[in-house]
Amino acid sequence: MTQLPEINTEEMLAFLSRLLNTPSPTGFTDRAIELCETALAGLPGIELHRTNKGALVAVVAGETNGPWRALTVHVDTLGAMVKEVKPSGRLQVTRLGGYAMNAVEGEGVWVYPRQGDPIRGSLLLNKASSHVYGAEVNKAERSEANMEIRLDARTTSAAETAALGIGVGDFVSLDPRVEITQGFVRSRHLDDKACVANMIFALKALLEAGLKPKVTTVLHVSNYEEVGHGAAAGIPDEVAELISVDMAAVGEGQASDEFHATLCVKDSGGPYHYGLSQRMRELAETYEIPYKVDIYPYYGSDGEAFWRAGGDVAVALIGPGVDASHNYERTHTEALVATTRWCLAYMLH
Repeated sequence: MTQLPEINTEEMLAFLSRLLNTPSPTGFTDRAIELCETALAGLPGIELHRTNKGALVAVVAGETNGPWRALTVHVDTLGAMVKEVKPSGRLQVTRLGGYAMNAVEGEGVWVYPRQGDPIRGSLLLNKASSHVYGAEVNKAERSEANMEIRLDARTTSAAETAALGIGVGDFVSLDPRVEITQGFVRSRHLDDKACVANMIFALKALLEAGLKPKVTTVLHVSNYEEVGHGAAAGIPDEVAELISVDMAAVGEGQASDEFHATLCVKDSGGPYHYGLSQRMRELAETYEIPYKVDIYPYYGSDGEAFWRAGGDVAVALIGPGVDASHNYERTHTEALVATTRWCLAYMLH
């Protein structure tokens, strides 16, 4: 078997845990971007900058001249914003990203006022008590209109909540509830923080082995993917092909699972680039990287966002299998390592 540089899996999982525990709902990603920037800044021969939009771009010089390549991941996650401070002092929210409200019922949250410390709370049904509302609790539609944030603060009116500094437009993060056990990683927001860790630690393994990418390679960490336009900007003009690294959808009728990396050949936006996809398959087979090939029925990627913005590049999509996407997600270390090795093989070849 052709060898790739060793990946420090333990360090990668530790970084992933820190990143998962760093709140970054779409539009409120500076802390997570800073964590990625710090991780990359310590590597040799790397140039870093942030785009006007707030994305992070790293450029690594290649071994030979040739059209540039890029990999893109996203650090923004599902979350919410305050839509209304209700007369009761509780908060109605509007979602950031596409998820079902029943998937976050009962979840702990942090609300971020414009000034001051974040305030703890829970996302609940408006009528949550079975002892008060009986059958209404089971029958109620789980929707933005029927759910609210109960703040862990002494407030029973809109004025008291306003006095806490909370108002319309404040960001809300959902608890990730990270657990790493028996090789599994269970957490919200593995989409796409798992792949952020994969991409960074692929480059880390390459550079710490004293190697360079085959050609100049760009690592792009976007911050608006969950609302559809993350990588629409920020990919340099010199880039000729782009690997979007994002979670693989696991479920009934899907080929993907939690123990493999996956090559997605089609999603809601149509097929990916055939030639680049075939190259990725050949690399996986050369390096004995366990992978699946799949099609995702309800899915879009940053690669497609760049295409729609006019990007003239070949795009392929890979990523680790993630169960229960946009819910309480889970993957396995084997899928994370496979995806990291695949990114590494791509950079080398």
